[in-house]
This record gives sequence, structure tokens and C-alpha cells, in this order.
Amino acid sequence: MGLYLARRLGTFFATLGMASLLVFAVLELLPGNVAQLMLGETATPQALAALHAKLGLDRPAPQRYADWIVGLAQGQTANSVSYDTPTAALIAERLQVSLPLAALAMLLTTVLALALGVFAAARHNSWADLGVMGVSQIGIAIPSFWFAILLILLFAVKLQWVSAGGFAGWTEDDGSGMSLASAWAGLKALLLPAIALAMVQAAILARVTRSAVLEVMREDYVRTARAKGLSRRATLWRHVLRNAMVPVLTIMGLQFANLITGTIVVENVFVLPGVGRLIFQAIANRDLVVVRDVVMLLVAVVVLVNLVVDVLYALVDPRLKTGSA
Repeated sequence: MGLYLARRLGTFFATLGMASLLVFAVLELLPGNVAQLMLGETATPQALAALHAKLGLDRPAPQRYADWIVGLAQGQTANSVSYDTPTAALIAERLQVSLPLAALAMLLTTVLALALGVFAAARHNSWADLGVMGVSQIGIAIPSFWFAILLILLFAVKLQWVSAGGFAGWTEDDGSGMSLASAWAGLKALLLPAIALAMVQAAILARVTRSAVLEVMREDYVRTARAKGLSRRATLWRHVLRNAMVPVLTIMGLQFANLITGTIVVENVFVLPGVGRLIFQAIANRDLVVVRDVVMLLVAVVVLVNLVVDVLYALVDPRLKTGSA
């Protein structure tokens, strides 16, 4: 297990290093004047010189890269040009929305997909199986932003159960901290966006779960468990699902990363102050400092999720601990 984790950690840090080089090269070393791009064609020479010095563009590229990486490791980041605030503070504030949103969407995705996938596999080639696969195919085909608009029209405009957008925060307006009412208000504001994000992901995961469960159900040990008198339900949930989890975990890891990185459009539809809306505003304002750090954060999240999935592999399939598989 130790060797397995060491290899995965080595891959994790190597991938992060290569990704940081790529992000830095794309935003810092491409032809053109970065300061001119950020300020526009009408910027005065004095303003260009000031921004040039603020961004450290007068220093060699290797030194700027090293300063950026060391600052990230220490939690110290450059100031945003648009907000005049360290990007770390901006991102930390927006993560209070994006992380709960992604977690809630992933929870809905997992519960719905595993239930539907196992249900369809247990009734293979029946009308229930065909119905689940048909609905999942429709779910895959529907864009998240379009489904989000439909949810707003139904639940916010027609039924008026929730607001059409915005986020009140997790704490009370008087600064007294989080209460049950404020937590419920924040969760209620994230519910429709989470459903919009979870629909496509649940449809994909349900199909993968069904295929994996069907493959495992053909194994000899499953027939042995049934021959010993174990009920069909117990066989499915105790033996089949666990052994089918390796491909399912792969998709779940990719989906959680997609939920973090794919909230840009949905957060703008619901006017949520999350990371997705932050990077959208930074691109519109030509704030490349924020774009660089947010992109690096999203890359780190994707790589970290893949590392967690690799560790879960070893817990689900003990053969991986010894490298026999």
C-alpha cells in the first residue's frame, strides 16, 4: 500500500508541475504585451509602465514563474487588477459557493445514478431497464444551462417556490454567524443549480453503473452467493455493487472534477457568486492574474480528485495494494 501511494503521490506532484508550466507559458509567454492586453489600446504609456512593474513583467520569465509557485505554496498570491485584492482571498470567498454546489450536485448524482443503474441491471431487458436507459439518454442530450432555464421557469416563475437566482450567504445579515435558517436559505439557493448540474452527470453514471453491474453479475462467485441462499437484493448490494465500483469510481472522479470546472455557465444562469462567475468576470475584465490562478486551482482540483480516486481503488480492490492488478 505504501509503494502504491508513493507512486500516486509522485504522479500527482509531477502532473501539477507540468500543468503549472503550461498555464504560465500560455498566459505569460505568448507573443504580445500582457499589460497592453489587460488595459486596452487606449492605455497611456504611464499606465502601461505601472502595470508592467506591478505584474513583474520587467523580470525574467523563470524568476516570475518561481515567485508565482513559491507564492502559491505559501498561500500568497498577486493582487487582482480589477479588484485590487489578493486572488487567494477572492477565490476563497467564491469557493464558499462553488464547493457546496459541486458537493450537493455530486451527492444527487451518486444517489440517483447508483439507484437507477442497479435497478436497471437487476431488470435487464425489461421495460424498466429500457425506460431507465431511455431517460438517461435524454438526460445526456440536454445541456445543463438549458435545463437550468427550465427549472427557473417552472419553480421560480411559475410555482414561485424559490428565487430565480442570487445567493444570500451562509450567515445572518446582522453578522451573528451561521444559523439553521441561514444555512437552509443558502442550501435552498443552491438546490436548483445542483439539480441542473446533476442531471447530465447522473444520466452518464447510471449507464456506467448498469454496464458494470451486468458484467459482475455474470461472475461465478455471484452465482455461488445466490446458490447459498443469499437474496437477490443482498447479492446486488453486498457483492455485485462493490466489485463493480472500480469503473464507477473512475467516472465519479471525473464527474466531480467536471462539476467544479463546469459551473461557469450554470453559476451565471443563477447569478451565483462562485468560482465560475469569478473567472467569467475576470475574462471579461481582462484580469489575467485572476484567470491564471483560477485555472491553476481548477487543474489542481482535477489532479487531486484523480489522486483520491486512485486511493479509493486500493480500498475497493485490495489487489492494487500489492500491484498485482
